Amino acid sequence: MGLITSEVPPDCSADLVVTSLGEHFTNTAAAHPTREFLIFTNAEGVTERLTYGHMVERATAAAQALLSEFEVGERVAIWAPNNVEWVTFQLGAALAGITIVTINPALVAAEVHHILSQSRAAGIVHDGEWRGNPMADIVAELAPTLPDLRTVVHLGEWDQFVSKVRPLQRLPIVEPESPMMIQYTSGTTGQPKGVVLSHHGCVNNARMMVHRFDLPEASRWLGVLPLFHVGGSVINVIGTMSVGGTLILQDKFDAAEAVRVMEAESVNYVAAVPTMLLAMLEVQREVERDLSFLCAVMGGGATVPPEMVRSIESGLGVPFGTMYGSTETSAMVTNSRLDDSVEDKSSNAGPPIPQVGLRITDPQTGEVVDVDTVGSIEVRSFGVMMEYFDMPVETAAAIDDDGWFTTGDLGSVDSRGYLTVRGRLKEMIIRGGENIYPAEIEKVLHDHPAIAMVAVVGVPDERLGEEIAAFVQVRPGHECTANELDTFARSRLARFKVPRKWHIVDEFPLTPSGKVQKHLLDEGSGRALLPIEEERT
Repeated sequence: MGLITSEVPPDCSADLVVTSLGEHFTNTAAAHPTREFLIFTNAEGVTERLTYGHMVERATAAAQALLSEFEVGERVAIWAPNNVEWVTFQLGAALAGITIVTINPALVAAEVHHILSQSRAAGIVHDGEWRGNPMADIVAELAPTLPDLRTVVHLGEWDQFVSKVRPLQRLPIVEPESPMMIQYTSGTTGQPKGVVLSHHGCVNNARMMVHRFDLPEASRWLGVLPLFHVGGSVINVIGTMSVGGTLILQDKFDAAEAVRVMEAESVNYVAAVPTMLLAMLEVQREVERDLSFLCAVMGGGATVPPEMVRSIESGLGVPFGTMYGSTETSAMVTNSRLDDSVEDKSSNAGPPIPQVGLRITDPQTGEVVDVDTVGSIEVRSFGVMMEYFDMPVETAAAIDDDGWFTTGDLGSVDSRGYLTVRGRLKEMIIRGGENIYPAEIEKVLHDHPAIAMVAVVGVPDERLGEEIAAFVQVRPGHECTANELDTFARSRLARFKVPRKWHIVDEFPLTPSGKVQKHLLDEGSGRALLPIEEERT
């Protein structure tokens, strides 16, 4: 018998482990000391290969160096692109009981200052520059203005920082429920907040994702997601070690290089956001590589159109898995099963991963709604954040007394417990009194052969309150008109859901996790198509 109300009880098919990240890693390394753990590749090719045994040695040395400068529990920032030192720092800090603060290497001085100041970081490990961003100069400029910041380490001097330290006899015991890292939300609205994640939450989130996808021992993963995001530092790094696997890490995403590496390193699994997957598919169509070792592709972070699911599964001959989650939940909340139907994978994000409770509530009353009813998505699990750092009011508003976290997303669950995400609660469009969910419209428009990506937003309208605007990125070699898009949408949507305004954009403003920053889209964005000839309400 299926669900009647939209509260999905936790699936207890997999047990949680009570361990810290450092212990989780050293246990895996003890079982597989000679197996490759990390392969780093950039434009010059593979530059480093590290076994589990080698990485334990490096991480232990890093932990000892950090403890010579910082107290257990202090916060130390890492501001760098994907590289070996980033992973070494993550694991070393975990062994030392130091909380890492992750920073996107693309951020500018004011954004970095906010993170370092708000987190009260005692130190920062940073690179020299990234894609023209003068990181070393920015740190030198900011350091005197940050009273809590007492230690600055340039990654170019990382080896000297580690080697000058006298080894400690014993590393501290790190409690699983202690903070592991602070990641700052993308800040699509307002100042970014510091999400405090525990060792217990991050380790088990990666383990439950692996369990849901049934990923085998010693599998080889391609790491294209940024390490400063949970997709990189939790799903890729901790997920890989959870199966004693090998992570082939790219310094930055490049579609052609990603596909080349997949062939050269016999990659089995790839987790990426839809924009990355689309680019990789285009490359594979142009220059076909031998991807016969590939077993599955996982994607999330944005709407996954049906055409993408079909293209991956037919073009690559492997199953595709969809994901839904957030920084505040240590990454994953729901995953589809790899043997789910294409229709399921393209219409929903699957059921909750093991040990996660999910419910849909009425945004006004807080009451749990019936199945197939749109409402506020709420989550209760081991992975829900500890707090927004030093923000008790905001934390209390997000997590109730019973531990339910309000995601800010709209969605519904069916009688099986499968979640369909309808968009952000704040993005819901109210047109003439009708509630309209952008994700529903976007999913339909993704089926148009000329559309590569689409984002739907509400724009002010004097008569109706809000009107629907669609921003479209057109596939190379295609063209489309407003009337053509209107006719297509009308054949698949109720009249009141059809966009009235259409805009063509060359590219979308994206967050680091690949989500469209809709608050940056307005009627001045892109090129407006000619008005639709037929006036309608």
